[in-house]
Amino acid sequence: MFLYELTTTVQKLPGVGPAVARDLHSLGIACVRDLLLHLPRTYEDRRTHRPLVRSGSGEPPDLGEGGERTVNTTAEVIAHDFVGPPGRRTLKVYVRDESGHGALTCFGRNFLADKLPPGMRIRLYGKFRYRYGELQAGTFEFEPEERPPRAFGAFLAIYPLSGNLTQGKLRSLVDRALTEGGRHVADEIPDSVRERYRLACTAHALAGVHRPESLEMAEQARRALAFSELFLLQMSIVRTALRRRAGTGRAKRLPRERRDRLASSFPFSLTRDQQRVLEEIHEDLESARAMSRLIQGDIGSGKTLVAFLASIPVWETGGQTVFMAPTELLARQHAENAARLLEPVGMQVGLLTGSMGRAERETLRAAVEHGEVDFLVGTHALFTPDLGFRRLDLAIIDEQQRFGVDQRARLVEKSTTANLLVLTATPIPRTLALTLFGHMDVSTIHTMPPGRKPVRTHLAREGNEEKVYRRVRQELEAGRQAYFVYPAIEHGTDSDLKSAEEMYERIRGRLFSEARVGLIHSRRPEDEKRATMAAFVAGELDILVATSVVEVGVDVPNATCMVVEHAERFGLSALHQLRGRVGRSDLQSYCFLIYSAELTEAGKARMRVMHQEHDGFRIAEEDLKIRGPGDLAGNAQSGYLRFAAADLSRDIELMQRARSEATRILEADPELTREEHHQTARALDAYEAAIDAGREGAV
Repeated sequence: MFLYELTTTVQKLPGVGPAVARDLHSLGIACVRDLLLHLPRTYEDRRTHRPLVRSGSGEPPDLGEGGERTVNTTAEVIAHDFVGPPGRRTLKVYVRDESGHGALTCFGRNFLADKLPPGMRIRLYGKFRYRYGELQAGTFEFEPEERPPRAFGAFLAIYPLSGNLTQGKLRSLVDRALTEGGRHVADEIPDSVRERYRLACTAHALAGVHRPESLEMAEQARRALAFSELFLLQMSIVRTALRRRAGTGRAKRLPRERRDRLASSFPFSLTRDQQRVLEEIHEDLESARAMSRLIQGDIGSGKTLVAFLASIPVWETGGQTVFMAPTELLARQHAENAARLLEPVGMQVGLLTGSMGRAERETLRAAVEHGEVDFLVGTHALFTPDLGFRRLDLAIIDEQQRFGVDQRARLVEKSTTANLLVLTATPIPRTLALTLFGHMDVSTIHTMPPGRKPVRTHLAREGNEEKVYRRVRQELEAGRQAYFVYPAIEHGTDSDLKSAEEMYERIRGRLFSEARVGLIHSRRPEDEKRATMAAFVAGELDILVATSVVEVGVDVPNATCMVVEHAERFGLSALHQLRGRVGRSDLQSYCFLIYSAELTEAGKARMRVMHQEHDGFRIAEEDLKIRGPGDLAGNAQSGYLRFAAADLSRDIELMQRARSEATRILEADPELTREEHHQTARALDAYEAAIDAGREGAV
């Protein structure tokens, strides 16, 4: 049986009752496979004797880095004491070994007085610190010396826990899972691949990661399991890509003349990257296979213009295009821009949103079904099953990470040709792109339109806001506009956190009383949001106070200041997107990130990256290192990225090897019919079934 076929519920294991099952479930453990893939977070070496240090001289012992000493010794209980006020007394158990004395502080565990009577000899493991003139440990484990060792004399796995689970309980459950399934699990990887990279078989890797004899052995086992995870993922992605590229239709010729004539009429020239990507899309649309292409480019690089131009040959050959945006505000701007660009050519542009009235919606739906709308822009309303097309040839999805896999699939199902073009302004590192979108062709727009100036980013510690406000005031006096962004809508339980509603009142009432100020966030009525945004675009407002709802927003070329307060509360991707709201013209623009005095290490790292980097691709690489792939990938791909052993921020080489092997195998044997690939084919089917089950559960 393969690892992904071990779906027996953990409640079938001895010792797993309802309470334990609930604690396991909170860790994401539902079946034996989940338990085997719940890997240790660290290890403890309880084979090496580490005695208590002598502290009777009155001098504090040398405890090493961090002022803490790990003790692994055999000791004798010599006395008890109780400290603290009456009613809240805490037991202290004094122990000694051949080197010195120590005290075990038993917070909330006074019952240990009966389990640790004076004179008893114990095996003891704990973290000791020098406090109040003695060595003390509040966290420790012990066993009576007279019994055979269970958690001593070994290299022990330390697992993430939940609820009332203990390390001992989880270790015993993992042992049972290894005995009943893990030790007999079959290999997913062909023998030739495993031998080429000197990888342990799956059964040995599972035993090695849970019960290693050294850190080196544990890491080798983890890498073997990581390779298996990445190999199955890449096999799934590459197989999908090869099947798609095989093509089921007929190649065709599409006209270019109107598209090129329109592009040549612009008061600017397309960048070389835009021209190249436009040609790549055109070649896809002419081929016998359905297009599945991702365009990634930094904010303001001109992806949307390329997508608009790509729709013209589709229209000329009788097809329709649908353009899906994540918010109504953005959908309206795209519809206005598309109409201004495409209607002079002869195309009819429509807009469908959830806030439309029933009569208006029905009229538009009928026009789309009869082919009277050539380019339809919309939001999630496009997913509705009652919306049909006469001949939908091209589906374009903007900010793809904001839509789920199943949502994208429902939109493509409305198409006669299933040509899919997705856009993202969140640049994705090559490592992650190969993992998430290996089944797609990826186009990248690096170059920016000429005349754009890099946004100058300034960091300001909380308490120095007035300097930022003065600089913003200078820009407003010059006729420019500014955004002020906050992490919360209204004042909540965190009394130190500024909110959009609170600061809207302060900004218009005291800080910038002479300015025209608007407020926008997700809880305001849709028509109110639309009117506020329109006023800001038209220059009727000087300041827009908002939450991150403007992260993906409309273009306001006159806005030159982006102020983000509590910037440490935002991820790198969000900060980069917010900064991209300014700098949309040839005016010099500024981004001010105001951060808390108490920053975490990750927060400091994000601030440094934003100050030093402007390239979205470099920022995405750093985001991958700091936070992992989840945020970059979005919820749509969360099922793919729940790796147990693999870590994309450090397993780049493994991922590339896995992709290379998957490509080599499938190009030579697309249906995995060779005898050496039979096991891989079965394992791959089980893996894809597990991924699909995870997606269904998420939906």
